[in-house]
Amino acid sequence: MSAALTVSDSKRAFHSAFPHVIAPLYRRMVDELLVELHLLSRQRGFQSDPLFAAGLIQVFDSFARGYRPEQQREDLLAALCSASGFDAAELRSQRNTAVAAIGQHSVTEVEQWIQGQGQGAPEPLASALANIQRCDFHYSRLMAVGLLSLLEQAQGADGLEPANLRRYAHELGEAMGLLRDRLDKDLGLYAGNLEKMAQAVALMEETVAAERRKRERQQAGVSGAADGARERPESGAEVGPAAEGAEVDVAAEGEPAAGAGESAGGV
Repeated sequence: MSAALTVSDSKRAFHSAFPHVIAPLYRRMVDELLVELHLLSRQRGFQSDPLFAAGLIQVFDSFARGYRPEQQREDLLAALCSASGFDAAELRSQRNTAVAAIGQHSVTEVEQWIQGQGQGAPEPLASALANIQRCDFHYSRLMAVGLLSLLEQAQGADGLEPANLRRYAHELGEAMGLLRDRLDKDLGLYAGNLEKMAQAVALMEETVAAERRKRERQQAGVSGAADGARERPESGAEVGPAAEGAEVDVAAEGEPAAGAGESAGGV
C-alpha cells in the first residue's frame, strides 16, 4: 500500500468493502483493529508472521463472539484486513497451520525450542523466532496474544490455570527477546477486556431474551382479552374489538434495550 494513505483512507476502504450496520457493542473493536492494522502496514520493520496471524485471529474471534448476523463475521474480518493490505484468508491459514503444529507437541518442547532460538521447532514457530531476531523487528501486541493462544494449544496446557499459562507466556516471550513489561501489559489488558466483553455479550443476550418474553406475554394477553370478549354474554351494549388500541411492543428481535449494547472496552 502507498505510504501516503491515511487512517481515513483505510476506514473508507473498510466501509466500502463492508457496507453493513455494526452493532454498538462491536464498533470499538472494529475501530481499534482498523487503526492498528493501518499503523502496522506503515511500519517498515513489521512483517506478518504466524505469531501475528494467531494473535489477530484470536482477538477477532474472541471479541466478535455473538456478532449478528453470524454469516457476516468472516466478511467483517476480510474487510478489516483488506483495508490495510492484509489477506484475512491467508492469515487464518497461517494461524491454523501454527495451531496444528503446536498441538502435536508439549509445553515443555515449546519451551525448549524457544530457549534454543528455534532449533528443532516446526516451521511456523521457527519462522516467528527468526523474525524476532531481526534488527529492525517491530513488535505488535497481537504477537503477545498470538504467543499465548498458540501456547494454549500445546499438549499439557489445558492442565494449567489461565493465570499460570499467562505467566508462562511472559517467561517464554522474554526468552524469545520480547520485552517482559510490554508482554505483561498487553496480555493483562487483553484478558481484562475479554472478560468485560464476555459480560457485555451475556447482558445483551439476556436483554434480547427478556424483550422476547415481554412481547410473548403481551401478545398472549391481547389474544386472551379478545377471546374473553367473544365469549362474554351480550349485555345490550355494543362491544368493540378487545384488542383495539392495545399497545404491542414490535421492536425487532435481537435489538437490545438502551445501554445494553454499549462498547465493553477495547481489544
